[in-house]
Amino acid sequence: MLSSPSLHHPPPHRTHHRRSSSSSSSNSSPDHLLPLLHTFNSPFELKQLHTHLLKTSSPLSLLPLPHVAAVCSLSPPATFTYARQIFRRIDCGDSEIVLWNSCLKTFAEGDCPKDVISLFKRLREFDVFPDSFTLSFVLKACLRLSDVRNGRIVHGYVEKLGFGWNLFLQNSIVHLYAECGEMGDARLMFEKMPQRDIVAWNIMMTQLIKRDDVEQAYGLFAEMPERNVRSWTLMIAGFVRCGKPKEAANLFLEMEKAGIKPNEATVVAVLAACADLGDLFLGRRIHEYSNQSSFGSNVRVSNTLIDLYVKCGCLEDARGVFDKMEERTVVSWSAMIAGLAMHGKAEEALKLFTSMTQVGVKPNGVTFIGLLHACSHMGLVDQGRKFFASMTQDYSIVPRIEHYGCMVDLLSRAGLLQEAHEFIKNMPIDPNGVVWGALLGGCKVHKNIVLAEEAIRHLAVLDPLNDGYYVVLSNIYAEAERWEDVARVRKLMRERGVKKTPGWSTITVDGTVHEFVAGDESHPQAVEIFRMWGKLLEKMKEKGYVPKTSVVLLDMEEGEKEKFLYRHSEKLALVFGLMNTESETPIRIMKNLRVCEDCHAAFKLLSAIVGREIVVRDRNRFHCFKDGSCACRDYW
Repeated sequence: MLSSPSLHHPPPHRTHHRRSSSSSSSNSSPDHLLPLLHTFNSPFELKQLHTHLLKTSSPLSLLPLPHVAAVCSLSPPATFTYARQIFRRIDCGDSEIVLWNSCLKTFAEGDCPKDVISLFKRLREFDVFPDSFTLSFVLKACLRLSDVRNGRIVHGYVEKLGFGWNLFLQNSIVHLYAECGEMGDARLMFEKMPQRDIVAWNIMMTQLIKRDDVEQAYGLFAEMPERNVRSWTLMIAGFVRCGKPKEAANLFLEMEKAGIKPNEATVVAVLAACADLGDLFLGRRIHEYSNQSSFGSNVRVSNTLIDLYVKCGCLEDARGVFDKMEERTVVSWSAMIAGLAMHGKAEEALKLFTSMTQVGVKPNGVTFIGLLHACSHMGLVDQGRKFFASMTQDYSIVPRIEHYGCMVDLLSRAGLLQEAHEFIKNMPIDPNGVVWGALLGGCKVHKNIVLAEEAIRHLAVLDPLNDGYYVVLSNIYAEAERWEDVARVRKLMRERGVKKTPGWSTITVDGTVHEFVAGDESHPQAVEIFRMWGKLLEKMKEKGYVPKTSVVLLDMEEGEKEKFLYRHSEKLALVFGLMNTESETPIRIMKNLRVCEDCHAAFKLLSAIVGREIVVRDRNRFHCFKDGSCACRDYW
């Protein structure tokens, strides 16, 4: 470790030597010396060259001093002293530290940042006085090494040598403490800084966001005397990272009002927020801006646009962005494959994977998640097994828990519940809630109560507060008309403090997001919505619609169950959309829960009756209803 700072070491004494006869010689370099001057790579070769210069009466100043410093910086002490004697003979004076700084800079930016610490320690041992650049290079090395102990010592030198005024050093220290997890010290340093620039504020915000402390980060953001585009982008991206896309989108609108022009990073962050929100209106506006600003060719922007359009149910737009990309990364291919899978286009997803391998792009783990999802949603069991095996055999990708979850989902959906159960028991890693949840979902589809109860026993331990699993088990009991068991599950939920997540659906019309909850009568157009639903219901029943009341988990009269079904949030959002959009416009609905079987059947019929395309994004996937059918082919 470095020695603690002390001011008892005076600046190096400048010794004036009588110049040797070689120094008074002509400064011209003999041709035969030129190759030697820059090719010595050891102290021994340096000494040979030095001797040669003396013998040929060539000036010592011909030596490239930065290279001399580099060769001797970490050599034994005697050689280090020898290099310093050369510097004094040439009378470089106070510029000696400049030579050592060049070494420190190279080490700090190279593969051996530890050498910076070693050289700095030696400089202090030999009383070479550091300057602000010296300390900045050592701080950079400490940051790369996450070496907060030596960083504290350098901080001491900064204070005692009177560099407290140097903003760059102050910011570097704040960055070092924060990056090393010493947020208390970083905050204290930040608060004590005699002056702060935007960089200091941005460093603190970045580190807080990294630790998912978005509230404190926003508190700093609100206090900033001035903000640049990086400040706004950090905060927008921070909200997205912490699962607050609505706040991110609103902050972007504030940024626009403040007259700050977004850069590519801002565009990526806002598009990610729009993707999470399903805000197609703002997303399209950002897409147009990125094209006008020549950001459209940026790979990250294009990748995020693909994700946006996929999550908003605009698969053709996503494919359009993908097809126009001049450069595609594995992220581009994987996003498009996953998008096709989510929309029930399994065959197209598999074809795209073939194209990907043909152009030489190597898939990663995310690619295979998309492929396994494609197989799962379309019941392609054999193909899914091949992909799972290919990951390890052909691409040396170690399956993660997500891949095991996809395989259990694939087998369970296909009715191979016992095989799925055996697969779970033989997993080389412990199954998580998602894995057992996939089995539970298959048990619901194929009405296997025994395995469902086995799954819920594990889920009660792994994810005890997830209401979705209890609701699925209740559904299974309800369909079997085991009402006592339904009541038992409800009681268990109350005892464990598990509350059922209320279902909600949103639809965006003319840039405004409208939210509906089940049984919602608070919307200004509620009366008109219920009246129109009544008319649509008559047409649906003429086409053979029969309400699927088994999805209602309450033991009540059939008439009450039907009324309950008719007030599901996605139905209300759909009717509102039909009332308030042009007849050719697709209806796009976002739902926080899995769409129920009754709504699925109703939407298929309604898509034919009203002649509209209806796209519903639920918790699991997309359902694209058109002309009386769904892209999922009733397999979800």
